[in-house]
Amino acid sequence: MKGKILELLRKAGDSYISGEEIAQGLGVSRTAVWKHIQALKEDGYDIVSHSHSGYSLKESPDLLLAEEIKPLLHTKIIGKKIVHFDKVSSSNDEAKKLALQGAPDGTVIVAEEQTGGKGRLSRGWFSPKHKGIWFSMLLRPTFLPQEAPKCTLMAAVALTRAIRKFGVDVGIKWPNDILYNGKKLDGTLTEMNAEMERIHYVIIGTGLNVNILPEDFPEELRDIGISLQSIKGERLARVPLFAEILNAMDELYCEVLEHGFSKVLDEWRKYSVTLGQEINVIGVKETYAGVAADIDEDGALLVDTPKGRTRVLAGDVSIRPRNK
Repeated sequence: MKGKILELLRKAGDSYISGEEIAQGLGVSRTAVWKHIQALKEDGYDIVSHSHSGYSLKESPDLLLAEEIKPLLHTKIIGKKIVHFDKVSSSNDEAKKLALQGAPDGTVIVAEEQTGGKGRLSRGWFSPKHKGIWFSMLLRPTFLPQEAPKCTLMAAVALTRAIRKFGVDVGIKWPNDILYNGKKLDGTLTEMNAEMERIHYVIIGTGLNVNILPEDFPEELRDIGISLQSIKGERLARVPLFAEILNAMDELYCEVLEHGFSKVLDEWRKYSVTLGQEINVIGVKETYAGVAADIDEDGALLVDTPKGRTRVLAGDVSIRPRNK
């Protein structure tokens, strides 16, 4: 109902629209309209009320609300259901709860702040209020569980596509870190619940640093983290950026469901800052150096070492600085 009221207010532009007109258009009472207007004001919308003229929307907040995002989407699956939180421990944890309750394919969970955000390899993720896009996508794909790890690469490609549309030339470090000049802008954590031959759900959790200032970062992250505001020298509106990310993700997800991951892998190669580089591989049991040669059809990183080519499915990779 709030979304429908916002739509009417936006159509009115700078003019006023009466509570009676809204009530008649939506088939509710004027009291119900007033209550929803108050709720919108509490969400941060600047709505001016006039006893004789009605209501006028003057300004919308930069909050990642469904009412703001949905008008910008042209998706088939992703974002048909958007669940917004002011603060959560982890959007992935909330996505798991919704998955068990039967939430549909493409459900998006987004939070203004995370207090216990999680990254890969059990690392934490700094998620300050209103300064990033902290979200998870719940997918219920029809492909086999062994294909699921490539969802991480799919998410990285979608994010890279979207961010580049806003004028920032980012690249992907295997498997899914989004980097700008060697500093981390975004990270993704993919989790799955499945049986041997059937995926129950895949959750892709992502944290994108949007308007974090250098001094906002904890000291241990200042040399490795960066935000879009620092890159562009100005604050970015989060809503259009988030909508672009969801649109890109939907396009890729629909492609994968119909044709598989081959185009995603090709596009990942195009954006990669890892391939062709001398790297250190930090595996579960050993650490070694080599040259990142390619990724295979499973998304594994192929590394050429003095002992031959190795295949990296899990672990961490760092790019070794070139000798000057």
